[in-house]
Amino acid sequence: MPFTLNPEVGAGLAKLFGTGPPPPPPEVGDVKTRRERVGLLFNILKDFVPAVLDVETKDFHTKADDGHDILCRWFTKTGSKLSGSSAICYAHGGGMISLNVDFFDEPIKRYVSRTGVPFMAIEYRLAPEVQAPIPVTDTYAGLQYLHDHAAELGVDPARIGVMGDSAGGGIAASLAHYVKAKKGPAVCKQILIYPMLDDRNISVDPEIAPFAIWSMGDNETGWGALLGDRRGGEDVKPFEAAARMTVEDARDLPPAYIDVGELDIFRDEDLEYARKLGQAGVSCEFHLVPGAPHAFEYFAPESEVARTTMESRHKAIKSF
Repeated sequence: MPFTLNPEVGAGLAKLFGTGPPPPPPEVGDVKTRRERVGLLFNILKDFVPAVLDVETKDFHTKADDGHDILCRWFTKTGSKLSGSSAICYAHGGGMISLNVDFFDEPIKRYVSRTGVPFMAIEYRLAPEVQAPIPVTDTYAGLQYLHDHAAELGVDPARIGVMGDSAGGGIAASLAHYVKAKKGPAVCKQILIYPMLDDRNISVDPEIAPFAIWSMGDNETGWGALLGDRRGGEDVKPFEAAARMTVEDARDLPPAYIDVGELDIFRDEDLEYARKLGQAGVSCEFHLVPGAPHAFEYFAPESEVARTTMESRHKAIKSF
């Protein structure tokens, strides 16, 4: 039988996009149009859920190695008195080419409100204005800031995890490799939400194509912007595209949580990543969500599939 879209998610997509034919996709390589469309979509999605009122934010800044100023936004539950708390260093989604921390304020606040775990979201630079590994090294600078200021923030530096969704999930996975290579600040967990891992993934799967929220053309554009002429080549490293990981590369990485929809173009690369982690002896909790496309919880936040998945994420966030 062919794949079937979860009906609650389908209703959310119909509410958002209508039932008419979609607009023609931008040409491969058209970053500008994709930025405009993704930004518009996220602005509309803000109305799908009520605002979170019990989480506070505070902005800090740190420097990249080249002197670039990096925003590190700290999210805490209102009234919490942190002492020896766990914490999350977070990289947002956007296909490596779009969005910023502001677009993810409410989603991050929901995580913090439901779990009580503070988050630090890092404003990494986007491709093609920069290329790999800059998004990862920017996020690494944010992770270093969180470690260096752990005591004043009420955080236990041994209880810091990395997390991201989509492109941010890919950055978080690559960050774990970068930390290992640099012998940098400890990371005790990697939480990867439908992560974008493999620059070689540009072949259309006809079983998934009708449901692809993030398409193969989008994927080729994002990776091309990040890696330039090196996309798909032999010299791409795991700290640039995490799917380049060998089993040996995976050894001694922190334990992982991964979830991805079965109608997401990242499904197979995420399954393969989990397989390699397991072969290397790295614990990985993996959820393959039936009938779910990319970013399904944004389109149907009150659906049973979104609630169940969010419960699993919340457990992972609180697990260390």
